[in-house]
Parts: sequence; C-alpha cells; structure tokens
Amino acid sequence: MNTIVAVENSDQLHDVEKLAIQIWHEHYTPLIGKEQVEYMLNKFQSVAAMQEQLKQGYLYFLILDNNTPCGYLSVQPRDNNQELFLSKIYVSGDFRGKGIGKKLMQHAISIAKSLPAQKIRLTVNKDNAGSIAAYHKMGFTTTDTAKTDIGNGFYMDDYILELPLH
Repeated sequence: MNTIVAVENSDQLHDVEKLAIQIWHEHYTPLIGKEQVEYMLNKFQSVAAMQEQLKQGYLYFLILDNNTPCGYLSVQPRDNNQELFLSKIYVSGDFRGKGIGKKLMQHAISIAKSLPAQKIRLTVNKDNAGSIAAYHKMGFTTTDTAKTDIGNGFYMDDYILELPLH
C-alpha cells in the first residue's frame, strides 16, 4: 500500500536525501555526468538545501510503499497561487512501473487545484526523453526553454512544460 506523507522533520529530510542520491546517480549521471550530479545533489537535495527550500515555501512529500520510502515530490505555489511549480518528482528504480509516479502527480494536481492554481509548471532536462514523453502523456505541453547557470561552470538546459488546470 502506498502512502504519501508531508515531510516535516529531519528524519524525513534524510530519507529524501538518501532517495535523491540513489535516484540521481542512477538517472542523471548518463545525462549530465557524475560531477554535475554531485554538485546538484549538494546544492539542491542536501538536507540543508531542502531546509532552506522549505523556508521559501516549497512543500516536500515522501511516498512510502509498506513504510519504505520509494519516491518524493516537491512543489512550490507561485504567482499568488496562480501557478504550482513542480520542482521535483522522483521514484526509485525498484519501484518504477507500479503507478507511484502517477500517484505523486495526482497529489501535485490535487494541491494545485486546492490553491486554486491555473496551471502546473515544471522544467525538465532537454535530454531526459523518457520523462518528457511521460509528461506529454499526462497532458503537459512544452511552452519554452531555459538555460540556467547554477554555478561552478554548470548549467541546467531545460524545457519548460505546463499543464493547464480547468
């Protein structure tokens, strides 16, 4: 049974950090290289970085499969709650193909509608073909591109996708 819980304490942040390390090394090393993965994990997915994000209005959620953390979601309401930015949605490799990502996305949509936001917006690496296809299948459309300098000589080269909410 899958349960989604709000991340509210440091033990849960450590669970997210562990998942991020495992998932990012597996998924992103072939796309952006080990050095950039390590840099981004430290900059965006360390416990300290996530604590700062929580202060900035980001919300984190863990999804548990029989009490085992197997994925996570992070969102941030923006533009006076007119938009929900989907910052992170990840599922551990061992748990993919079981509807967990879909359940996390449904949770994000539920949050967006409760705001009530007009759309969900996200960024996705241009070379992340599998994720882009999955987002398009869920109804997202590509609206723009963004190349963001994240420091240390690294960039995020992304598509911007949006899902309008009715």
